[in-house]
Amino acid sequence: MILGISGISLWMLALLAGLAVVLDMLLGEPRRWHPLVGFGLAANWLEGVLNRGRGKYFKGALGWMLAVLPVTALSYGVLAQLAYRWPLAALAGHVLLLYFAIGLRSLWDHAMPIADALAAGDLAAARALTARIVSRDTSQADAADLAKAGVESLLENGNDAVFGALFWFAVAGGPGALLFRLANTLDAMWGYRTPRFNAYGCVAARIDDVLNLAPARLTALCYALLGQTRVALFCWRTQARLWSSPNAGPVMAAGAGALGVMLGGAAVYEGVVEERPALGAGRVVEGGDIRRAWRLVIYTTVCWLSVLALIGLISVWVY
Repeated sequence: MILGISGISLWMLALLAGLAVVLDMLLGEPRRWHPLVGFGLAANWLEGVLNRGRGKYFKGALGWMLAVLPVTALSYGVLAQLAYRWPLAALAGHVLLLYFAIGLRSLWDHAMPIADALAAGDLAAARALTARIVSRDTSQADAADLAKAGVESLLENGNDAVFGALFWFAVAGGPGALLFRLANTLDAMWGYRTPRFNAYGCVAARIDDVLNLAPARLTALCYALLGQTRVALFCWRTQARLWSSPNAGPVMAAGAGALGVMLGGAAVYEGVVEERPALGAGRVVEGGDIRRAWRLVIYTTVCWLSVLALIGLISVWVY
């Protein structure tokens, strides 16, 4: 029987991952006392203390280590002690850590109301709902722009909120998923190319890029295999490198190609129109494509869990 870094057999990791996904879909993210809220407050405090004066690259690295490493090490130590004394409690701990790290239900909760508003022709509601999940200006967006934003958010956050955490859970159990989610959260908080964060948030952005290298490409591959495969692979090969993010490019290019729609293009950020590279091939995005993108994310989740379970079963059979 093959054991992962976490000391848990691969078939057990597959079972625990499935339980965490089911728990997330049933309960969603905690509405009160979410651990990431406390983490975000602590990260904001650290940034306020460290992000000043000279040496911001070094201070950003120090802030990342102070925010992420103690929490991750503590989770590993607690689970190791539980595994020695109460193994079932340790397994439950791994499930809870992955549950807190993924946000599959959250993708549904944020994207489907946009699709419903667009289907009802309520542009005002769709604009307000879309503004909650993207940083672009949606005040003058038309239906196609809002549908495009919804699809892009689902495809990209499918990797960031689900598949990246599943990948690192498979590698290192609950602490691995936690490390990925905390790093991804710091990238979302600090990883901006603005005067305030360009230097301080550089390390957080680069670490998130490194942690996402493998998950993003596995996600892009699954998107391609579960949709219009040839088109998706062509878009990935020819368009991904044009996107500013080394990981969002493959994910969104392959996802757009798999769905047969066009993403990217013009978007307004803080009053400035930004022309982003075109991604995908086919027609203009429509409101109904948000549901198609959601189904692609769900099918990819099932694919990941199935592959992990298959590897686990093979390890049991071989050893």
